[in-house]
Amino acid sequence: MNQRNALSLNGKVTVAALLLAAAGFVIQIVSGVDVPTVPPGLIIPLVAAALVAFGPWRWTPVVGIVVGLFFLVGFFASGSVGSLLEPSQLGVFVGAWVQFLAVIVAVVAGTAATIQHLRA
Repeated sequence: MNQRNALSLNGKVTVAALLLAAAGFVIQIVSGVDVPTVPPGLIIPLVAAALVAFGPWRWTPVVGIVVGLFFLVGFFASGSVGSLLEPSQLGVFVGAWVQFLAVIVAVVAGTAATIQHLRA
């Protein structure tokens, strides 16, 4: 049960999407978005990607789903969705879209990877 199997294609896509979400956040930081000294928007997807990539448990793709949904809810709850609609600050706009699309992919791929692991 705790034996580490090779990461499936869906698992790899989940990891890549979480890393891309972190990259989107870095784009926003470089573009001038104010963030705390330790930015949770960067740390959370990186830790989640590491768990999905290196975790020995079959349920680790669920982490990608949870983090992706957390970020999606956060986009709307924090009002950051406005960054998706305002291209006047190009870096913030691009970074928000990269992050937004990446977390959607993380949720979809994480769901597919979880289903695949449960069927195996």
